[in-house]
Amino acid sequence: MTGLAIITDPATFATVLRVMTPLLIAALGILISDRAGVFNLGMEGMMLTGALAGVLVSAWTGSAWLGLSAAIVAGGLIGALMAFAVNGLGANLIIAGIAVNLAASSGTTLGLFFATGDKGMSGALRSGVMPSLDLPFVRDIPGIGPLVSGHNVLTYGALLAVPLISLMMARTAFGLRIRAVGVDPKAAATVGISVKLIQLQALVLSGMLGGMAGAYLSMGYVSWFAQDMTAGRGFIAIAIEVMGMGTAWGTLAATIVIAIAETLAITMQTFGLPNELMQMIPYVVPIVILTIWTARGRARPAGR
Repeated sequence: MTGLAIITDPATFATVLRVMTPLLIAALGILISDRAGVFNLGMEGMMLTGALAGVLVSAWTGSAWLGLSAAIVAGGLIGALMAFAVNGLGANLIIAGIAVNLAASSGTTLGLFFATGDKGMSGALRSGVMPSLDLPFVRDIPGIGPLVSGHNVLTYGALLAVPLISLMMARTAFGLRIRAVGVDPKAAATVGISVKLIQLQALVLSGMLGGMAGAYLSMGYVSWFAQDMTAGRGFIAIAIEVMGMGTAWGTLAATIVIAIAETLAITMQTFGLPNELMQMIPYVVPIVILTIWTARGRARPAGR
């Protein structure tokens, strides 16, 4: 198969969507907390916890939807715990995020061992899988149908979340309070906005999206949980949110760029290129883009 054929192959498009789904959900979660002034560095741990919770609950109940719900709740609880540590106990936000990631890495391994007797992966559990969704009428359109129909339900959920979160941030009272707290918490407090409550809500919502992203990894991307299976995606989501310039649509655009880079990395392995080199691409691309953007910002004359 030639390079052009690979690029235009519907399977390649499907791979891009599959890769971008957890990154987009997680990055949107970080966006919400960032706009509230509590940058969520614990996203990696929230995703990891959600991934394990989804597998365990879906295996025990036989319902993938209950597994997804458990993953969302688990992520939200970690968000609440992080908010309590920062605003209740006065912990440093960065240290709290790092602590969440480290605790989730070891805690999920321990939880997996207690549940299955295995520290590596949950192969012994019959976990649920989130279904794919065939779009009526659209699936029968020649050329377009195979591209946009038949993907995982969480993929459509991630894409739908972009306009919803954009609308929430721009048009709702809750979104305006989030932005006000993020810009100037003291000014927001003087007009009666509870800064701590808004930041708690933002971190809980961020954690819920992180749990959903983790559930996709273990119940959509694959159908099992493995130790540290997030593989740095939470940190990539942080870079994506920064690249997105604090907007939901910008976050979507940045996610597409990273997803294409990762898909190309996967595809180019078929040409015999070193596997280790290709695996670096999704991590190198955001570093390069952010470096170029920072350099351009410093070089731009004042007042322009």
